[in-house]
Amino acid sequence: MDISKYQQPVVIRRALAEQRIAVVGLSSNELRASNFVGFYLQRHGYEIVPVNPREEEILGVRCYPSLGAIEGPVGVVDVFRAPAAVPEIAREAAEIGARFLWLQFNVVSEEGIGIAESAGLEVIADRCIKIEHARYLGRMHWLGFNTGVISAVRKPAV
Repeated sequence: MDISKYQQPVVIRRALAEQRIAVVGLSSNELRASNFVGFYLQRHGYEIVPVNPREEEILGVRCYPSLGAIEGPVGVVDVFRAPAAVPEIAREAAEIGARFLWLQFNVVSEEGIGIAESAGLEVIADRCIKIEHARYLGRMHWLGFNTGVISAVRKPAV
């Protein structure tokens, strides 16, 4: 599977233009990446919708047990779950009318991507929404990190 197909800057920028983001697997533990990303998104003006059946509230926001329980539209479904959970999350994202399925680093499911694409969702995979926001709209953008001179992508071994 060529994952670079799901890392296109134009799609990432469209997803970042959405203002309501469901974060599936958001943790109340401040040491977890999902919590840091949720906090970052809130701080930058996004409305986050936590999805975690074990929590009632995270980052001062009501938590939902599933995507289907969310009230109102969601633009992006950002996934912090194991790859095995992605196909069902993709189905739920399609059912609620989300426009984007965003799979965080190492959360890659070929089946889940296929389900999302078949339902008309655009997919971003193996990228962090916080890092991409910083690259295109945040401080890394201001510093020129999106020029390709400084990159988190490793160069192929010779």
